[in-house]
Amino acid sequence: MTGPVRFEIEHTCASGPSRLGRVETLHGSFQTPVFMPVGTKGTIKGLLPAVVEDLGSEIILNNAYHLLLRPGDELVASIGGVHSFMRWDRPILTDSGGFQAWSMADHNKLDDDGVTFKSIVDGARIHLSPERSIEIQNNLGADIIMAFDDCPPSTSGPSDHIDANRPSLGRAHQKQVGGDHRQRLADAVDRTARWLERCVAAHRRPDEQALFGIVQGGPDHDLRKRSIEQITNIDLPGYAIGGVAVGESSELIAEVVGLTAPHLPADRPRYLMGVGYERDIVAAVRAGVDMFDCVLPTRNGRNGGVFTKTGRLQIRNARFREDPSPIEADCDCPACLGGFSRAYLRHLFMAGEMLGGILLSLHNIRHFHRLMLDIRRAIRDDAWSSLAQAWPVLDAS
Repeated sequence: MTGPVRFEIEHTCASGPSRLGRVETLHGSFQTPVFMPVGTKGTIKGLLPAVVEDLGSEIILNNAYHLLLRPGDELVASIGGVHSFMRWDRPILTDSGGFQAWSMADHNKLDDDGVTFKSIVDGARIHLSPERSIEIQNNLGADIIMAFDDCPPSTSGPSDHIDANRPSLGRAHQKQVGGDHRQRLADAVDRTARWLERCVAAHRRPDEQALFGIVQGGPDHDLRKRSIEQITNIDLPGYAIGGVAVGESSELIAEVVGLTAPHLPADRPRYLMGVGYERDIVAAVRAGVDMFDCVLPTRNGRNGGVFTKTGRLQIRNARFREDPSPIEADCDCPACLGGFSRAYLRHLFMAGEMLGGILLSLHNIRHFHRLMLDIRRAIRDDAWSSLAQAWPVLDAS
């Protein structure tokens, strides 16, 4: 293997650009298309690393911004990097902190040099520049690191799709939209390109860590094309599609991804950041995307939300009070194979017992890995209609 990653395309679907592949890193390989569970602060909440691996996880995501705040990137480096720190010896990807420039915009100040944050830990002011973001990620030691980008709101008006449980996202969205939304998108495109050049120059471990660039542009086709040209003009191990998990509808996500993915280098991994729901993942795979991450499985699990092939459930609902069945009869996750009934799971949540969130998180992560397994079969056999029949949620989302 030469360089920090090697990507091999093993099969391309007969009816479109979706493909099967394998990415090799210094900490092992993972198959694509792949779903990466999110361990923002160095942990998949409530789950032991060995259990996360047993569920089918081949790569996970950490967040550089949160690990900077606590415990600090230098401390993590002194203990051997994130792999040693969290006892996970498989591949890790770190997000750069660029998303927090959007999601915490009501506490941040953005300029051409970077973003000044108000720490959510102690209120201290912290400046995050492209150089500092790369320094943090070099210290953390993940296999794949992300360029620091400017992630603007992709829609100009209020969004019904922003997470209702996180009102700060709505405030951040409104603060960033401003008076001229297209100009905000254009500024973000050009700033992201300039920041990428600075990230490349600051990268001190290019033989060990693969730096991916990020395409921005919101839903504007011309700006997306401009960003694609700017970002892919720099030779990188992989490329990501950013700015499409910040409040859009599934239809808009599919439109933007369908425009962007085919124009990213075919011989490099393509990563759609922060997506998402089953329907969005399948549409992106069919457009040629290889990598996905999202907090949905564990965040929903901790709050009683359950993903199934037929749609999402809320286990707290009274209709499950006396339900003896498992979450899903054909599921091979520890919660379903273990015989835990919906009635028992509801009881755990109503009683405030932490086991409820753990069991639902186990199920939900396995749900997305099972989806990826079936997606890979659909690519190999060109069997998309069979996938849709096996996963009714793809039409119901």
